[in-house]
Amino acid sequence: MMNTAALKDALLGGRYDRLFAILYGAENVDAQRARYVGALDDFVAVFGTADDVRLFSAPGRTEIGGNHTDHNHGRVLAGSVNLDVIAVVAPRKSDLIRVQSKGYPMDTIDITDLASRAEEVNKSASLIRGTVARFSQRGYGFGGFDAYTTSDVLKGSGLSSSAAFEVLIGTILNHVYSRKQVSAVEVAQIAQFAENQYFGKPSGLMDQMASSVGGIVAIDFKDTDNPIIEAVPFDFAACGYKLCIVDVGGNHADLTHEYAAVPGEMKAVAGDLGAPYLRDTTLDQVLAVIPALRASNGDRAVLRALHFLTENERVSEEVQALKNNDFEEFKRLIILSGHSSFEYLQNVYAACNVKEQGMSIALCLAQMMLDGCGAWRVHGGGFGGTTQNFVPENKLDTFIKTMEGVFGKGSCHVLSIRPYGGICLDEMI
Repeated sequence: MMNTAALKDALLGGRYDRLFAILYGAENVDAQRARYVGALDDFVAVFGTADDVRLFSAPGRTEIGGNHTDHNHGRVLAGSVNLDVIAVVAPRKSDLIRVQSKGYPMDTIDITDLASRAEEVNKSASLIRGTVARFSQRGYGFGGFDAYTTSDVLKGSGLSSSAAFEVLIGTILNHVYSRKQVSAVEVAQIAQFAENQYFGKPSGLMDQMASSVGGIVAIDFKDTDNPIIEAVPFDFAACGYKLCIVDVGGNHADLTHEYAAVPGEMKAVAGDLGAPYLRDTTLDQVLAVIPALRASNGDRAVLRALHFLTENERVSEEVQALKNNDFEEFKRLIILSGHSSFEYLQNVYAACNVKEQGMSIALCLAQMMLDGCGAWRVHGGGFGGTTQNFVPENKLDTFIKTMEGVFGKGSCHVLSIRPYGGICLDEMI
């Protein structure tokens, strides 16, 4: 247990430097030390000094394979990245949770009232309240705390800033009040509950699971209560490639209906086949009744079902390629995944706004530069967010210059996979 002054001394004295190098890369230690010290100073400015103060982190995630498969109980391949939401936290002996996120109004939650509120839909307060509510429903400990948070997981970047925030809140409650009884898998399930039931977004479970568990993980959601999780140790950098996420700057504000239509149409096709989810159907079943499915659900729903069934199998092939250290085969599968998302899933741009197709341009440019040597695909939910690219190191400078020339300085993010999900840093030094 450290007070705010002792924690600052520990940070400035380099006590966390080794962990920072693991989380963020050795070249970023100085910047991260300054970032945490700054967050601690801001905590004191907002809440005052505290006798028991702790540091927490939850990472953003990159979806490597399995585009829009999780919500129909499919397979995904994902990884936590070196961009995260961090928090300086002090428990408090009251029924209030106060969270001050940098650049936003403070959220104050009375934990004696955990019913969902209509006025909190699509707001961070709903994620806090929903997470606490689920801890309560499952019989885990919870209580009040003050937290100052800051994030470098860009909102709308396709790296799942909301999932990282949810996992952060769950990790805080788990370590401060639940004696670490809640597994990383269950923290992710609780986070998804908060996003679905309180925040109002019908997300799958991949974002939260990748953020909570950490590293590169293959996840099979056939049984969402007991997902099968497999660590996939692989170093992209050792292959001479960099993982680049390009943020095309699309506006997600009014696209909830576009996101919701994807699982909705997939489940409608599954329903016509007598199943609740497409995972419970087969490609042959769909192919056998395409005329009827077209008539009842429309062509886009059929194409999205075909995407799911082929993408779901492709994840297994990607995992096997990485296990075999066959990076050429892995890249081929990534490109196929990208084409399937663009042509069949149709989540590269919003049908309600065809004039805005920044992601289409980013994919086109990537293909021009990386064809025959790299790989590119839509990343995450889509609809104008980000693309994922595996770029040879000898082409990295040109790639960044080209993408930032179109989408603006800072739009191309060179990331690395971090080995940990949601953590309390003080317990790891």
